[in-house]
Order: sequence, then structure tokens, then C-alpha cells
Amino acid sequence: MKLRAQNIRIAFLLLISIMVFGIIGFMSIEGFTLIEAFYMTIITVSTVGFKEGHDLDPAGQIFTAFLIMMSFGLFAYALSSLTRFLFDGNFRNYYLDYKMRKRVDKMHKHVIVFGWGRTGGRAVEELKRHNSPFVIVEKEEGRINDIRANKIGPYIRELGTADEALNQAGLRKARALITTLPNDAANLMIIITARKINPKVRIISRAVRDNSDLKLRRAGADNVIMSDRMGGSRMAKGVTQPITLKFIDLLLDQKANVHLEQLYCTELSQCYLNKSIRAMNLGATTGANIIGMRKEDGSIIFNPSADVILNCSDRLFVMGNNAQIKRLKEALFERAD
Repeated sequence: MKLRAQNIRIAFLLLISIMVFGIIGFMSIEGFTLIEAFYMTIITVSTVGFKEGHDLDPAGQIFTAFLIMMSFGLFAYALSSLTRFLFDGNFRNYYLDYKMRKRVDKMHKHVIVFGWGRTGGRAVEELKRHNSPFVIVEKEEGRINDIRANKIGPYIRELGTADEALNQAGLRKARALITTLPNDAANLMIIITARKINPKVRIISRAVRDNSDLKLRRAGADNVIMSDRMGGSRMAKGVTQPITLKFIDLLLDQKANVHLEQLYCTELSQCYLNKSIRAMNLGATTGANIIGMRKEDGSIIFNPSADVILNCSDRLFVMGNNAQIKRLKEALFERAD
């Protein structure tokens, strides 16, 4: 689409140049007024053959013949290019891309998914499940057409450099970037570029080769996912622990009415501040279970004991159905009178 739009711009630029050349020539050689010169140029370039404004002298006739040779076929080329642009769906796609850029400009606290393949598609599905706003950045026209046709969500077509696409996707206002390109060098460049634009954004990157995760982390990735390593591990668990794998799949794919969710304790209710999990008794009152927590120093506690004290800097990993997690949130974050 970019090439076709560029062809249209070139064709019309040449056409306008010939129009200006013809108007100036008729005014200078034949002494026509601006309107007469414009009329003569139009009927000459379009080869419609209407009557001249007045008879031409030999110099005017030579100029007219020269103008016809210069513009031969150009008018038809410009018209056919515009017709294809309007009726082959290119104009519609251009308009959709324009509307999408305007929509993305208004977004904030969103997640940018760079690359919409199998990995990027799964990331988008997960973001949709959690109602997290996202923007897809994709370069290939075929994939962009799929995103448009299936109304996957907001997108930005990468037409220039990666930093231009990231800026159009609102990286400065985004809360996270997921780069899923199938090439470690490409992911590395995206990470470096993103860190320059927004040093505070959280970056999750895909890694293809085993020795690439360290390089991606050094470049600025907060988390690196080895898809091949994870796939191999899951295959092995399918043999050694098939029931456990099925349980995890049901949990992660949300096929059962049970969810794993992360809660921030920054607005913890005063009645629970600095109290132990045992004293809070949230499992009995809400039905949701605290299965893990992340402390301020970054350490992870799995299956915390009932004697662990909660404070505002903690993050909780809780499991339960929608109603149970909702009751837990209401209990944890209600305002004390």
C-alpha cells in the first residue's frame, strides 16, 4: 500500500509540474490570460480536443505539440492510479490506518505488542482476557490485513524505522512493551530503542537462542521468555506429570472458573496493615487463597505461612474464581472509617 500511495504522489507531482509548465508557456508565448492558459493546458494534457481559445501562431503550435508529447499517457496513468487506490481497497485501508493512529494517540497505560505472529497473538489473547489495553505493531502487510479483517484490536503499521513505529504506538505513555520478533538481533534493537524513548517502561522480550537471554537483559529487558525451552519443559511434564500439566493449562488458559491474579498492596486497608495472614483470615471469609507474594526486596515467597506480615510494598498472588477474588479485593482495599 505504501508503494501504491507513493506512485500516486509521484504521478500527481509530475502532472502538476506539466500543468504549471503549460500555463506559463501559453501565457508567455501566446499572451493568454491565466484562465485561457489553464483551459488550453487542460485540453492539451487530457487530449480531449476542444477548440482553442484563439488560433495559435507557429511558436504556439510547436509548444502545444511538445506539451502533448510530454504529457502523453501521464494523465491516464494518474487517473488509473487514483481509481485503483479508491476501488481496490487501498483508500479504505489508508483511512482505517489513519483512524487507528488517532485512536492510539489517545491511549495511555497500555501494552505495546511488537510483532503479531503466533507468540504475539497469544500475548494479545491474554491481554484481552485481562481487559488490558494494547497496541499491535506489525510490519508485514498480510498480517496487518488479518488484524484489520478480524478486528483484533488497535494496531500501528510499521512503515519506517522501529523508533517511528514505537513513537506512533505511544511508547512514552505505555506501561509495558512485549517484543515477540523471531530474531534475537531484531528484539535486541527494539529493546535498545525502547529504552532510549522511555527508560521506565517494562520490557518483556522473546529469546530464540539459548545464549541470547543474557544479552537481551543487559540491553534493558526486564524479563526474557525462552519459548523453545518452555515448550520442551511442558512436553516433558506431559510425560512425567500429565495431570499437573493439565491443571496448569486449565488455570493459565482460564478454561476453568479459577484465575491466578496479582494484587498490589499499595492501598491496603488500614485494618489489615501490618497484620499476619492468619489474623486477616481472608481465606475463610472470601474463599480466595494467597499462594505467593513478592516482598519489597524482590524476593518471592511461595505458599506464605500464616504468620507472614503484610505491608503496603507487597504484591500478592491469589487464586480463586471471579466472585472470590472480587470479595478479596473489597476486603483488602476498603477504606477504613
